[in-house]
Amino acid sequence: MSGRIRNEAFKQKVMSAHDAAALVENGWNVGFSGFTGSGYPKVFPEALAAIIDAHHAKGEEFRIGVWTGASTAPELDGALARTGGISYRAPYQSDPEMRSAINTGVSYYQDIHLSHMGPQVSQGFLGHLNLAVVEATAITEDGDIVPSSSVGMNRTYLDHADKIIIEVNSWQSEDLFGMHDIYYPIGALPPNRVPLPIQNAGDRIGGKVLKVDADKVVAVIETNSADRNTPFKALDDDSRAIAGYFLDFLGNEVKAGRLPENLLPLQSGVGNIANAVLAGLLEGPFENLTSYTEVIQDGMVDLLDSGKLTVASATAFSLSPTAAEKMNDNAAHYRNKIVLRPQDVSNHPEAIRRMGVIACNGMIEADIYGNVNSTHVMGSRMQNGIGGSGDFTRNGWVSCFVTPSTAKGGAISCIVPMVNHVDHTEHDVQVLITEQGLADLRGLAPRQRAIKVIENCAHPDYREPLLEYVKLAEKKANGHHTPHDLATALGWHVRFLETGTMAL
Repeated sequence: MSGRIRNEAFKQKVMSAHDAAALVENGWNVGFSGFTGSGYPKVFPEALAAIIDAHHAKGEEFRIGVWTGASTAPELDGALARTGGISYRAPYQSDPEMRSAINTGVSYYQDIHLSHMGPQVSQGFLGHLNLAVVEATAITEDGDIVPSSSVGMNRTYLDHADKIIIEVNSWQSEDLFGMHDIYYPIGALPPNRVPLPIQNAGDRIGGKVLKVDADKVVAVIETNSADRNTPFKALDDDSRAIAGYFLDFLGNEVKAGRLPENLLPLQSGVGNIANAVLAGLLEGPFENLTSYTEVIQDGMVDLLDSGKLTVASATAFSLSPTAAEKMNDNAAHYRNKIVLRPQDVSNHPEAIRRMGVIACNGMIEADIYGNVNSTHVMGSRMQNGIGGSGDFTRNGWVSCFVTPSTAKGGAISCIVPMVNHVDHTEHDVQVLITEQGLADLRGLAPRQRAIKVIENCAHPDYREPLLEYVKLAEKKANGHHTPHDLATALGWHVRFLETGTMAL
């Protein structure tokens, strides 16, 4: 044994991943740890996939519900999706195999705000939770679980599952102990809820470990496998331009007296553009920053190293392999600067609103009135879930969305007359940024927004068609509040498929 299992009773429950997976029954709901490729079980899902395949080979039905914190990795989402054995998936995914299973109708998927997942599980809306499978850095002498590189939904799944399987991963640094802040709320559901006692991003309100009912633990598995995260793309001119516009906006807010000189706590969505914005902050003028977000990316670690960021609160890491290795080697140093919380705390609307978090998230497309599509292609095809962007967008002090102005080498405009799927309405979206510029939509009526979005954010190749659309819509709407020509707006994407152009 690795020495990470320090409780004698749990040592007696160590078994192979195959033997543990054999305990799962058809029709079960399984809650897995894992959030953006961090802290997910590494060997159990693949062992379970092999068992599902064996059942299917014999013509036997075997399908399970899969619940996680957010996205995971090919060893979990990919392995299980390939079997065709996932009946239902929630609350977020971004794996190509899982995406294919959803879009071909093999698996049902429910896209849930990450702050809502805990209450919905607790209230039983998703059904009964049969099993929780959670990765741990270690098991203490008292039988408590030391979390690994993500917290996510672990606390809720451990509390509600009938049975528990723990993967103890010796790749995860033991120095992560003390980085986590595991809050067990008093009165988790109405009418007994109490205010979340967080005033500042670095406040610690819970303990260092996850509590577990030892009688529910049916297996312990030992692993030594790294988290699977992909490197971020190198900064390009577009991402630098987007970051520059965002920093200029923040600087103007400081000058206007709407933000203090060290800003307010920062939230950054997942991905290359969001990471580029963090890189921009590294070169920018702001000091003594704080972050209250859901994932810690490479750029945030760089900000901590520079001293410009004093503390970062999240629920998980989303680090490149190089940065993950650095974090493992220096976890003792970072644990005083990083707080990892359950996702119903990291994404809690009350805390986000109270601290005035500055939200900055990516998007697939925005329309001329400020509605944002974060999740779907052509209205029906799921790309990835909404994640925590809604939690921060609706409740933040200011909500920003960033994207390049075009996709597919310029063949698709990311600024459109009407988004083909609405994740964030115009009521919640305040700032749109592309490499072309920034549109501050605060205080503007729809017709005013349309012109500003087109002139500031649309690519030059698409500005004229978009302005022509506005003229047509205003003529047909005859002065109505939000002018639209529905036939033309809805046909915008269809024309691209048929002709390769979005021109009217």
